[in-house]
Amino acid sequence: MGVAIRTAGTGDRELIVRLLDEAFQDDPVSGWVFPGAEERRAKHPGLMAAFTDIVLAAGRIDVTEDGSACALWLPMPADGDHDDPAGHDGATEDEGPAQVREAVDPDNERIEMIGRLTAAIHPTGRAHEYLWMIGVAPDRQGEGLGTALIEAVLDRCDRAALPAYLEASSARSRKLYERLGFEPVGPALDLPDGPAMWPMWREPRAHRQPA
Repeated sequence: MGVAIRTAGTGDRELIVRLLDEAFQDDPVSGWVFPGAEERRAKHPGLMAAFTDIVLAAGRIDVTEDGSACALWLPMPADGDHDDPAGHDGATEDEGPAQVREAVDPDNERIEMIGRLTAAIHPTGRAHEYLWMIGVAPDRQGEGLGTALIEAVLDRCDRAALPAYLEASSARSRKLYERLGFEPVGPALDLPDGPAMWPMWREPRAHRQPA
């Protein structure tokens, strides 16, 4: 039986924030941004809320009908003249990461740093879909929900002849994305005194029309 997926709206905001917070509490990059466990429990939800608001306004959030998994996508234009994803509506590339830091935790420079570092390696020159984040509830991981969410958008990408891009935040997720057709693009991003992130790109596949 297939996974039922719908597009999230503003009424799903709290669900998405809670889901992302639970899914990324133990993620290597989240652990780098908030090194202390107590600090992470306290401030990580605010960062996930900032990200959710950005994508609700400028992109698309897919969520499973049972609320156990979600994927955040942003459409990126060909010219590369886009607001930094880690910013608020109307923010310039320089302002975006700083605004998120100010809103979430002004004393934590790593919130701003992660936005600037990922923006610096983001490919430009071709329109594409950017998988910013995908989260699955901890007790539902390993059931194929994340794969179903990604494949739904990749099918749309193939129909529109659009590439897709993401940064894998762990070796485990990197292997999943490779199975879905993503390939490394450029060197890994090594966060200062922290984990690596792998930029990955997927070319659209020829879409077969039904006979």
